[in-house]
Amino acid sequence: MKKINQVTKKIRALDEKLLKKTQARLDSLTKPLGSLGRLEELAKQISGITGKENPILKNKVIFTLAADHGVTEEGISAYPKEVTAQMVYNFLNGGAGINVLAKHAKARVVVVDIGVASKLRPSSKLVIKKINYGTKNMSKGPAMTRAEAIKAIETGIKIFESEFRKSIDIIGTGEMGIGNTTAASAITASIIQKPVEEITGRGAGLNDEGLNNKIRIIKKSLAINDPDYNDPIDILSKVGGFEIGGLAGIILAAASRKVPIVIDGFISGSAALLAYKIEPKTKDYMIASHCSVEKGHKVILEYIGIKPLLDLNLRLGEGTGAALGINIAEAATKILTEMATFKSAKVSERIEK
Repeated sequence: MKKINQVTKKIRALDEKLLKKTQARLDSLTKPLGSLGRLEELAKQISGITGKENPILKNKVIFTLAADHGVTEEGISAYPKEVTAQMVYNFLNGGAGINVLAKHAKARVVVVDIGVASKLRPSSKLVIKKINYGTKNMSKGPAMTRAEAIKAIETGIKIFESEFRKSIDIIGTGEMGIGNTTAASAITASIIQKPVEEITGRGAGLNDEGLNNKIRIIKKSLAINDPDYNDPIDILSKVGGFEIGGLAGIILAAASRKVPIVIDGFISGSAALLAYKIEPKTKDYMIASHCSVEKGHKVILEYIGIKPLLDLNLRLGEGTGAALGINIAEAATKILTEMATFKSAKVSERIEK
């Protein structure tokens, strides 16, 4: 816990003076007050996060963490667990959705094996930080030990810090792991204390029978493990996943370094929920890229208190929504830094009436 505590102590509230100064700058631009809506809000937030009057989002990184889940033994996914490793190779070969959208956003994708259930071939494009070969079946006992849960978060912190040394201006969170919507639902139910039925969706495409089984397994897992609502580490260890813990660590580390964090969908949302539970000030550093089809995601965003930028019926994960969100974030900062003011453009200002 030492590294987690060190990082969380560095997370500060945003600079109110800078936020006010940025708002004044936005109000002076050649447009009616507030006419660029969420773009203005986003530009102001990013200025506050970075501590810069003129933030530039040049170095963009999307972290895509992969891990397996023992609970797939219970038939809670429409796909076999082997797909996790197969998709990692697809990421490395540049053929996945995240590769296409990250390239469009001019973002670098960092692919991490933090808990895939097979030994992956070494690659210069793959970061191997395997904690274990997948989690245990949480419907029969804890998904991982408490030590593994702490290691997952601290590994996420180390992954971020390693990439931060290469320079990062903004990050996106992404993941890959067959069965991870089950873990995300269990985490969400544990923290937000809502009925499992209200936060559990079809994942990668379950039919009605599969969805009912998934809900049953989540309820069984929560009953057997009884995660402690007040202890996010306990929740992660009982019903979580290595990639979710790793992303929570990345979020904490980015906030401590004043880097904007664009959250992807439901799985990334559950990691954001854990990070928020560990240190509530992380909320100010989060940008919700979109609202997923998974109904638990909307519940998470409302609980944390962050509004999604997009609603495109996405449910792929990988960081695809985050890549789109990064595009919007960059557009927002360019409004702030490149648009003329009434004074500089010699345009008449609004007449008060």
